[in-house]
Amino acid sequence: MKVAFFHIEPKPGQIEANRHLYERLISASAVLGTRWILTPELGISGYYFTDIIGTNWIKPQPDEWMNKIKLESRRLDLTIFLSHPERDKKTGKFHNTLFAIDKGRIAGRHRKIEVHPGAEEAWSSPGDSLKPFAIDGARIGMLICADTWDTHHGLELQKKAAELLVVSAAWGQKYPPLENWKTLSLSTGLPVWVCNRTGQERNVDWTQAESMVLAKGQPVLRYSGKPALLVFDWDFERMSPVSAEFTVIPVDGREI
Repeated sequence: MKVAFFHIEPKPGQIEANRHLYERLISASAVLGTRWILTPELGISGYYFTDIIGTNWIKPQPDEWMNKIKLESRRLDLTIFLSHPERDKKTGKFHNTLFAIDKGRIAGRHRKIEVHPGAEEAWSSPGDSLKPFAIDGARIGMLICADTWDTHHGLELQKKAAELLVVSAAWGQKYPPLENWKTLSLSTGLPVWVCNRTGQERNVDWTQAESMVLAKGQPVLRYSGKPALLVFDWDFERMSPVSAEFTVIPVDGREI
């Protein structure tokens, strides 16, 4: 199976521009024969979006745009792990959420648990549950960025029979996450996919942040640098990569 990561530079607060980029990348991924797509944390909004556009734009999900993505995922036979803020219909609270959109349906969602206590994540309420979801015959555990700081969330998913951990991240190099992710893979015995981002916002530098695939506690595919569509082949029977490295397709603001 061919997989794509969106290692991109979101434009903070520019929701429509970021969504348009996602639509182009989804179409390009499908042309390449991709079946699964993983996106970075808050790639639709940028990390520091609240001081630009606030939170009133965040809706219960799926909203009109996510329903459009659902239709595309069904038409193109795709599974898309989409990071997107959401508002809880009952409580009105906001959550930093990773959705698993599988061929036209929302197969699962994970709300970030380890919400940063600083002002940059004050908008988001922590999630309180972890469970794997069945997609294409595999049991997938989803985590978001700081959920991988320690291993206990991954271990809980492993105990619930997860076979693969997918991670949507916005993790810079001030506190390099490599050892955290190696420990997560080693302690759970599971492969770990991490889609990170690049660029800069305010005081955070992601220009050297890495996206990677880990197996048996070791990174086997790694990338950092300019915005790119990262493509690789994965063997679900062996739960290991077929590719020796990412195929890197540069992405700019207009074309890929």
